[in-house]
Amino acid sequence: MSNAPQADSDSVNIGDLSDLRDGQLRSFAELGAHGIVVCRVDGQLHALVDNCSHADTPLSSGRLRGPVLVCPLHGSGFDVRDGSVQGPPAFEDVAIHAITETVDGAVVDLTPRMVDADDGVDIGARLRTR
Repeated sequence: MSNAPQADSDSVNIGDLSDLRDGQLRSFAELGAHGIVVCRVDGQLHALVDNCSHADTPLSSGRLRGPVLVCPLHGSGFDVRDGSVQGPPAFEDVAIHAITETVDGAVVDLTPRMVDADDGVDIGARLRTR
């Protein structure tokens, strides 16, 4: 069987990620316009667009510090659980992707979502501005 992600309409099975430990991340550059980075925090998988909203650079090149993924260029941080910006110079959140871990592999919804960090409401793919 191929290790390539298996697509099914608006979702894709990216394979078994049981080897991805807490505090680790993995990039899936072939998914979406900028790729998707998957992180494991507190035993849960989280997926977000692999692109800093400030520096237009892959977040997967940065470091995961707890639930915050820090951009390698200017140090902006993004909470992997909801995509919310955690520090300057970025001021815009990044989109997240729903991800489910099953016995058949991890399945990522390819539709990016923005979550309003103030009330946790999914606001779809609309981008927030200042």
